[in-house]
Amino acid sequence: MTIQTLDGRRFADMVLTGAQHLSNNAKAVDALNVFPVPDGDTGTNMNLSMTSGAKEVRNHVSDHIGKVAGALAKGLLMGARGNSGVILSQLFRGFAKAVENKQSINSSEFAAALEAGVTTAYKAVMKPVEGTILTVAKDAAKRAVTVAKKQADIAAVMEEVVKEAKASLQRTPDLLPVLKEVGVVDSGGQGLVYVYEGFLAELKGETIETLEAESVSMRDLVNAEHHKSAQSHIHTDEIEFGYCTEFMVRFEAEKLREYPFSEAQFREDLSQFGDSLLVIADDELVKVHIHAEHPGEVLTYGQRYGSLLNIKIENMREQHANIVNEPPKPMPEAPKQKQPYGIVTIAMGDGIANLFKSIGAQSVIEGGQTMNPSTEDIVKAIENVHAETVFVLPNNKNIIMAAEQAASVVDNRVIVIPSKTVPQGMSAILAFNPSVSAEQNEKAMTTALSRVKTGQVTFAVRNTTIDGVEIAKDDYMGIADGKIVVSEKDKINVAKTLMNQLLDDDSEIVTILYGEDASEEEVEEIVRHIEEVRPDVEVEVHNGKQPLYPFIFSIE
Repeated sequence: MTIQTLDGRRFADMVLTGAQHLSNNAKAVDALNVFPVPDGDTGTNMNLSMTSGAKEVRNHVSDHIGKVAGALAKGLLMGARGNSGVILSQLFRGFAKAVENKQSINSSEFAAALEAGVTTAYKAVMKPVEGTILTVAKDAAKRAVTVAKKQADIAAVMEEVVKEAKASLQRTPDLLPVLKEVGVVDSGGQGLVYVYEGFLAELKGETIETLEAESVSMRDLVNAEHHKSAQSHIHTDEIEFGYCTEFMVRFEAEKLREYPFSEAQFREDLSQFGDSLLVIADDELVKVHIHAEHPGEVLTYGQRYGSLLNIKIENMREQHANIVNEPPKPMPEAPKQKQPYGIVTIAMGDGIANLFKSIGAQSVIEGGQTMNPSTEDIVKAIENVHAETVFVLPNNKNIIMAAEQAASVVDNRVIVIPSKTVPQGMSAILAFNPSVSAEQNEKAMTTALSRVKTGQVTFAVRNTTIDGVEIAKDDYMGIADGKIVVSEKDKINVAKTLMNQLLDDDSEIVTILYGEDASEEEVEEIVRHIEEVRPDVEVEVHNGKQPLYPFIFSIE
C-alpha cells in the first residue's frame, strides 16, 4: 500500500516511534560521543530533547500536520539539551515552518520540509562542522528531494532518506579527523538515524522490537571493536572550554530599550566566550548552547536582554574523566524484577513525607495546594517505584486529574485512589494489604477515605465570603472536610473551634500534623483542649513541617 499523503495523526505516530527508537538506543549513541567534546552524553541529550518533543505531540494530536509539527518544534525547543539536541530541535523547527499551514502533505512537500529543516539548523550554528548530524541531515534531505520528484509514495521516499542517512553516517569519519582517529561515526548523526528509522518503521507498519534487534548488534559491534570507551582516546586536558552551558533568556521590554536585540549580533558577541555555539531566537526568548570556560560571563551577557531561564551548566572535564576512569561494561545489567505493588503519594513538608514513607509509601512527590506536581513528575515517580501495579494517592482534589493523566500514559497498571487530603491518603495506605488482589486493595483503600475526617487551618489571602462565613485577608480559616466553618485572627481559637466541629461520640483517634508556622507550645494548648472536651480520645502529634497549613487534623 502506498502512502501518497501524510496527515497530522500519521506524522504524530512517526514522531512517537522515532522517539521510542532513539530512547532504546541512547546508550549506544553515548558510547560514540567524541565530538565536539568527549563527554559521553549525546545520546542522553538527544533522547531528553526528543522525549520532550514527543510529549508535546502526544498532547496535541491532530489531523492537521502543521499543528502537530508545530507542537513537536515547541517541545523540542523547550527540552533541547546539548549540541545535537539543539540541532535536532532546529531540524524540526524548519520542518514545522514549512508545513505550518498545511492539513496534509505529499512526498515532494515532505522532502522540501526536510530540506527546510536543514537550512534552519545550519543557520543556528555559529560555525557549522561537516561530518556531524548536520551533514547526515543535509545528505538525507537532498536525497529525499531527488527521489520525491519521481516517487509519490512517502514511505518509499523515507526509505531512501534512511538509506542515505546511514551512508552519510558512515562517511562522517572521512570528514571529521577525530572520528577517524578514534574509529567511530558521529554520535549525533547516529541519533538522527535512529529517529529516521523509527519514522520509516511507522510508515511501513513495522514494530519497534524489530529495530531493537539491530541496535543490540550495533552495540555489540562497538564493544567488540573498542575495548576502551571512545572517549578514552582523547585526554581530558585537551578540552579547551570546560563547561557545557545552556540557558534561555526571556526578553524584557525595559532591557531591550537599552540593548536592542539582534540575533546575528548576539551570536557574534557570544562567540568570544567559547565554542560549539548555537543560538535560537523568536519574539519571546532566545535559547543558547555554548561550551565556555567562564559560564558566569556568558550568563551575565545574556541577562542584559531579559531574565534567565532553564540554566544548565555541566563540567565536561569531570564527565570525561568519569567515563575514562570507569571500567568498560560490555553488556548492560539485566533489569531488576518488578515488585507486585508500589505506592506513590503527594505531600508537602518533610515530616509528612517521612510519615508516609514510614507507613508504606515507596515514593513521595513534593506538592500540595499551591505547588501541584506535573503529570511528568507523577509519571517519573510511577516508573521509579518499579512495580507491576502502582497505587497513586493525590491527597489534593487539584492533583487528581494529573494523576489520572499520568496513569493513562505509562505501561504499568496504575490505580488512582482519589484522596483529597493528607489524612485521607494516610488512611488509604493503612488499609493497603500486600497479600490481596489489586481489586480488593482498590476497594479497601477507597472505602478508607470516608472513614477519616480532615481539619485544616490556613490563612486567607483576600477578603471574601464563602459558605456564609465572612473572611478577612490574613485571617486564619478552619476547614472541615473542604468546608470553611470558622475564620478569625486568632490561630488557636480557630483550631479549637474546628476541633469542636469535627469531634463527636464516634471519634477515637486525633492525629495532629503541625507545620512550619506552628510552635510546640501552640500544639500543647490544642492537645489540652481536645483532652478537656473529649477525654476518651487518643491524641497523636507529628511535626509535618508543612508550609501554609499550621495545623492539619485527622479524626478517626
